[in-house]
Amino acid sequence: MRQHERRTEPGGDADADRPGGAGGGRPGTSAVVVGGGLAGITSALALADAGLDVTLLEGRPRLGGLAFSFQRGELTVDNGQHVYLRCCTAYRWFLDRVEGAHLAPLQDRLDVPVLDAERNRLGRLRRTALPVPLHLAASLATYPHLSLAERAQVGRAALALKGLDPADPALDNQDFGSWLAAHGQSARAIEALWDLVGVATLNAVAGDASLGLAAMVFKTGLLSDPGAADIGWARVPLGELHDRLARKALDSAGVRTELRTRVTSISPTKNGGWRVEVPGERIEADTVVLAVPQAETHDLLPEGALDDPDRLLGIDTAPILNVHVVYDRKVLKRPFFAALGTPVQWVFDRTEASGLREGQYLALSQSVAQDEIDAPVAALRERYLPELERLLPAAHGARVLDFFVTRERTATFAPTPGVGRLRPGAHTKARGLYLAGAWTATGWPATMESAVRSGISAARAALTALDRPRDHLFEEAA
Repeated sequence: MRQHERRTEPGGDADADRPGGAGGGRPGTSAVVVGGGLAGITSALALADAGLDVTLLEGRPRLGGLAFSFQRGELTVDNGQHVYLRCCTAYRWFLDRVEGAHLAPLQDRLDVPVLDAERNRLGRLRRTALPVPLHLAASLATYPHLSLAERAQVGRAALALKGLDPADPALDNQDFGSWLAAHGQSARAIEALWDLVGVATLNAVAGDASLGLAAMVFKTGLLSDPGAADIGWARVPLGELHDRLARKALDSAGVRTELRTRVTSISPTKNGGWRVEVPGERIEADTVVLAVPQAETHDLLPEGALDDPDRLLGIDTAPILNVHVVYDRKVLKRPFFAALGTPVQWVFDRTEASGLREGQYLALSQSVAQDEIDAPVAALRERYLPELERLLPAAHGARVLDFFVTRERTATFAPTPGVGRLRPGAHTKARGLYLAGAWTATGWPATMESAVRSGISAARAALTALDRPRDHLFEEAA
């Protein structure tokens, strides 16, 4: 079911000549946002909060983009485990805006259990309240997965990393792995520390990641503020935040939200506005925000909107595989842990959030999944269940009630060296047309934070051009 009936009528050029565009009111007051992921939701809210008449168009039957939930029997399942950090201030703004912050709380202090399957040793990455970089010194000094010499070298590399400017274009052309090797990092240190964090945030191993993006992640998350890397995650299904509460906020802001409505083309009108085509209907607007993936953006862009639109097709994608296991009993006491010496990367307890009443539901988030994204479920079951038993002794003898996988083949843009010069900003060369999406030039990797920042940047650009108030917008995302 669509959320609202459209106020515009099909009719082509007559509508295009009508003053005020789609809204039929004052010029500059109407906007269409294409795409209902976090970027599109954010843009729509920001534009509506500034007084524009906004229509949000989404092809799927739900909002949330690639961070959503679905039903599997009695389970409410997230398509993948998504977390954010305290430094993700734009996403925190989004949670506040949809009144969902209490449903996705942050840790009081960073605390990541790290289990080495081969050595059967548990270590922890924890912070104290001391200033940067001393806040991690005690944890690093006792981190059992590195030798004393490796820990010392990690400290030296961290100090060198702190001196880098992530915005320096030269860093975008280098790979993080070579930089780490040049700064004395062993293969073990890269596996047990740098990739432990980098794979989860960048969706790439160090050797395949842009030094600029890696520097941004580590400087912002670990070397900016003592609490910057404290982890937050939804204690409810993602659909509660990104769909139900987002729809409620959009409705309250006066946004007309249209689901199952795929845009087929965007073209300029004779009066300087835009015509957005959907099956069986045309919608007129003064402002359009394209908040869809890069390939779809490329296909919808009108001629001349970007100097070299084919650059968008050079922004590659990277997959994430999620393995879901339901046991007949509790096998994990912690809310989550990271693993070394095993194919398993990160494991989260999703029992309560899913609505499961008996047993335990674990979700494994597997980034850099190029080699497994198309593997049969039976092969993945054969690989991962023994690994969970190796990591979790309580899993021995526990009955597996359900095993399934979710696959996001284009989960993120690939953060490869050189990707920075391909990512466009919010502005296009076409007046009134703006871009949003985690893949645009936010300075962040493909995260929920990047998506929200892009949506705010697009709204800010549009409101600036319209000379409309922008005080309600999140300042850091400018």
